[in-house]
Amino acid sequence: MPHFETNHVVKHSAEEMFNLVADVERYPEFLPLCEALSVRSRKERDGKVLLLADMTVGYKAIRETFTTQVLLKPAERMIDVNYIEGPFKYLDNVWRFEPVNDSQSIVHFYIDYEFKSRILGALMGSMFDRAFRMFSEAFEKRADAVYGA
Repeated sequence: MPHFETNHVVKHSAEEMFNLVADVERYPEFLPLCEALSVRSRKERDGKVLLLADMTVGYKAIRETFTTQVLLKPAERMIDVNYIEGPFKYLDNVWRFEPVNDSQSIVHFYIDYEFKSRILGALMGSMFDRAFRMFSEAFEKRADAVYGA
């Protein structure tokens, strides 16, 4: 039942940060451990977008692919990620983007997960924990690269 939560002020608007995190296909370009990401389906309704996505993560010789349902809610500046299948018992992930002013926002990131296998949890657990701690930094660096520092 590892979990990680952070609230981080960044020098980019809430809309910019939402758009950056919502662009899941780009994750392999900058996100730690993410080796591949493909979107199986994309449905739009009532101003929201529902994605079904496969993400492959790897560390040394270990590779795991898991499927999530990603609900993008631009009006609320919120992204909910629900686990579908893969190596976890469960995985819950929520992003919220709160405006501070026109050029700053607070990125709220929460993730809670547990591996199905204790062995896999022992092998990848501490590495996942470190990676999640680096996520906010990775997204902030990406925002600086995309939108300017």
